[in-house]
Order: sequence, then C-alpha cells, then structure tokens
Amino acid sequence: MPKAIIVGAGIGGLATAVAFIRQGWDVEVLERAPRIREVGAGLSVWPNGLRALAALGLADAVPARESGSAGIRDTDGHWLSRSDVALFRSKYGLPQMMHRAELHEVLRAAVPESVLRTGITVTRAHPDGTVEHSAGTSAGEVIVGADGIRSAVRRAVCGVIEPRYSGYVTWRMVVTPTEPVGEIAEIWGTGERFGYGVLHDGRVYCFAVANKAAGSEDGGLGELRRRFADWPAPVPALVAAATEEDLLKHEIYDLPALKTYVAERIALVGDAAHAMTPNLGQGACQALEDAVVLARIAAEGNGLARYDAERVRRTQMIRVRSRQIGAIAQLSWRPAVAVRNAVMRRLPAEAQAKTAAAVLDWQP
Repeated sequence: MPKAIIVGAGIGGLATAVAFIRQGWDVEVLERAPRIREVGAGLSVWPNGLRALAALGLADAVPARESGSAGIRDTDGHWLSRSDVALFRSKYGLPQMMHRAELHEVLRAAVPESVLRTGITVTRAHPDGTVEHSAGTSAGEVIVGADGIRSAVRRAVCGVIEPRYSGYVTWRMVVTPTEPVGEIAEIWGTGERFGYGVLHDGRVYCFAVANKAAGSEDGGLGELRRRFADWPAPVPALVAAATEEDLLKHEIYDLPALKTYVAERIALVGDAAHAMTPNLGQGACQALEDAVVLARIAAEGNGLARYDAERVRRTQMIRVRSRQIGAIAQLSWRPAVAVRNAVMRRLPAEAQAKTAAAVLDWQP
C-alpha cells in the first residue's frame, strides 16, 4: 500500500488525508501543535468548495446555512451591487456559511486517530520522499506540504519564499445578535470594510478590514468600535455585541506567484502553495480542491506533474484576482472611491455572475 506523509493538520492537511485514505493509501499526518484544533471564526464555502467536500464524502456533514440575498453597500447604506440569487443558484449553487472550527472538526473526525501525530516539528523535507522532524524521520511515496503560508516543506520545492503584506488587517468574530440579521453583506468605505453572514445556529460571523501598516499597534475592540460606530445597521449592534475574547485580529499576507508546487515526490497544497487574501472567500475552497485532485491522480506515473499542471494555473489566477479585489475594496483616496462606487452601481448582476464562472464552475 503506498504511503502519503502529510505535514500539517489544518483544513488542507486533513482534507488531503481524507482524500488519500479514500483512495486506499496509508497516511501519516504530522502536526506541530500538541493538540489538533481550530480557533477560527466563520467562513463561506462556495459551490466549488462544496463540490470538493462532496467528493470527500462530507457533503452534508458540516453544520451550515445556505446564503440567501447578498450584496455590497456604501457607508450611507445605499446598495453598490446585489447578487441575483436565482441566477447564482441556477448556474452554480449558493455558498454556505459555516464555522471554521466545525468544518475542521468534521475533517478531523474523518481521519483515524492512529494516523495523527501531534507535537511533531518538521525541520526538512527531501524530494526523495523523506521528512526530517523532531521525532526522527518519516518516508512515503508522496510528501504533502500542508503546513501553511510559512511552510517548512515549501523550501524543498522552491527555496525561501517570503509572504507579502497586503496593506490591511482584519478582525474576525462570531457574535450573538441582538436583532435579526437576514442577509450576507459587505459595506465598503474608504480604506475600511465590514462584512457579516448568519451561521446555522443564528450567530453572526463578522469581519472588519482596515488599512494599517504592518506591525501597527492593535487597539482591540475599542479601535473596532471607534472605526465602525456610525456605520449603517446592523454594524454598530454587531460590534457592540462582541467581547475582547471574541476578537481575532490578523495582518493579511499572501504569497507571490510560485511556478511549481511539486519537486519529485513532494507536493504543496493550500496556503503552503498559494496563500491568498480572503477577499474571494476561496482559501479553504482551493485547499479542498487541491486535496481532491492530488489524491485522485497521485498514484499515476506522472501524477504529481499532472497535479502541478492542473492546479498552478487555476489557483494563481484566483490568488491574483483576490488581491486585486482587495486593492479595489480598500481604496483610501476619496475620488477613487467615488469612481469605484459609481462603476459598481452600474455593473449588471448578470456580469457579476459571468465573472464568477472562472472561480465557481469547477468540478472534481
């Protein structure tokens, strides 16, 4: 039985483990943390990601809520764009809102405990299929680097690659609303954004984004409330419902373009290969796609080369598009913001749906 060594037990690593197990492989997962857990907030899993989950046999396993009406407003509360829900449903299906920790737990539960090794720090991966780590060495027919944006495995594929700062930070939280929130929406301002969506249990996942220099002091919940206190409803109420314990703050980085994700027996997946900004909600979706594709063709004679050919072009397109959307959303020069808003108001819903095809119209 061929063996896959998977470095990292985040969403991408666990999904890859599930995919290889379903293909009949022996699997060993190496995770640096002493305990496998996810502390994130919410996320949207788009139709392409939902198809990948279905290919893993987990289509209905994650508690989720289908997103209905969606759109973007300005800070006066006026709509800049609205999605045609019926059109999206007919062409692609609708995204589902879920808690990141619940998705992670479903994936973890699908992997036998016997293959999970925690507290293991990988120091070096070799293209011949061996991995050096804090407990010794492991070897397999395929080594999968699923160890995130600062991947140790990636060095064996393309040397040292430094992540790039986007120019903005995000605060994420899940709150219990004090009033009904019936839609998934974003509000775009001048160098700031706020978005929200309802989870299956009625709680609301929120994110706020602001332009800030890397390493800037974090003002915590007080800063968040000052920035968004006078924004349109339901933003002030959602921020007021948050506590410091709810808040997760991150500087947003992505990776520059990689020309390849493979080196002999090594393959990269997820953020280790194509860490992207969250503006399209595709980070987890692309990791799920990677897992399905890699496990399906890895046993073939040229399987890793085919994986590379299939995944590099697609994921790099999405990574670039996500960064571009972020640059537009985070415009801070008021004349440019005015032009952006005017253009968005005139963009037909049909054009939005057509633009989404390259990302959403993926089949396992």
